[in-house]
Amino acid sequence: MQSISHGKKAGLATVSGLISGCLVHTTLVAFGVSVLIKENESLYLMIKILGATYLLYLAYKVFRSDGSLHLNSESIPKKSGKQLFKQGFLMNVLNPKVSLFFLALFPGFLFSNTINEVTQFYVLGFLFMAVSFIIFSSIAILAGSISSYIKQHKHIGNYLKWLQIIVFVGIAVFILFSKK
Repeated sequence: MQSISHGKKAGLATVSGLISGCLVHTTLVAFGVSVLIKENESLYLMIKILGATYLLYLAYKVFRSDGSLHLNSESIPKKSGKQLFKQGFLMNVLNPKVSLFFLALFPGFLFSNTINEVTQFYVLGFLFMAVSFIIFSSIAILAGSISSYIKQHKHIGNYLKWLQIIVFVGIAVFILFSKK
């Protein structure tokens, strides 16, 4: 939204904050919650089911929406790069969906019996951050570049709506069928 309304720099500042917030989630999973999950099969299963259910709920909410885009520069206030970074960081850290995503997904990707689990969680966290940064930055740059086209062609909202649904359902299925 920031890229479409205020340009690529605004979008990239928000992306930087969002990605930085992943450090908090990675640390929580690596040092605290991971031990509980590892020791308790029932808790792990419950987190997987809750995480998948929540993603399916989000997919349903997107499905029920009309898919139209309502974009204008006046409705989104212009902020400094520092303010946008802080906003992105807080959006990520305070978002229970991100916490649930990290809790439900990361334990299923532990990759070694010989490497310390904390190290594995940080490797996964940094890989997630790198991939997310590339994807989110690409979206911010692309959105800033095609903002006038998006504002003129409101039907794009339907394509984005179905893309969201596919991603939410795909991740939910992956979480449900992943091994500990």
